[in-house]
Amino acid sequence: MPTSTTKREDIIQSALTLFAERGFDATTIPMIATDAKVGAGTIYRYFSNKEVLVNTMFQHYVSLFKETLEKDYPAESDIREQFHHLFQGMIRFTNEHDHALYFIKTHTSAYFLDANSRDQFSHLLMILENFFDEGKKEKQIRELPSKALIAIIFGGFLQLYQLIRAGELEASEELLAGVENSCWDAVRHP
Repeated sequence: MPTSTTKREDIIQSALTLFAERGFDATTIPMIATDAKVGAGTIYRYFSNKEVLVNTMFQHYVSLFKETLEKDYPAESDIREQFHHLFQGMIRFTNEHDHALYFIKTHTSAYFLDANSRDQFSHLLMILENFFDEGKKEKQIRELPSKALIAIIFGGFLQLYQLIRAGELEASEELLAGVENSCWDAVRHP
């Protein structure tokens, strides 16, 4: 049985990388199979088609990301400390699941997502929207739509990690702290 689990994990990891780098439509089952070093038939033993595979992955990674953000969330702390927690959660999640956050971001409005995937993503967005809405109520966060504030943070963060992955920047603590402060400056109430 461990071999099956390993093959399934290899398929998911290969699919994650390929979907993140190429997108859903440009990624084929044979490409995933080649990258995972399995036959295409092996993929179909675990997932009946590419849509089932991508939805399974999307739900899995959205759930993990949500858990990362919620774990030890400092609900009683000030907004800045809560922002720090969320930003550090993005860093932890990205370090533990390379490509996953980019995969989530680039597939959130995809035509192939099923109702369960959309529902899970809505719950993830709710965590972030609630944070920004609470911050606006406390006059700590800019009066912009929460979705715009989320786009500002995630856009900057994902671009940073693309530069790190490409070797153009080193992910030092100093750099990440500076980026966190810059992101905070971008969303905090002036």
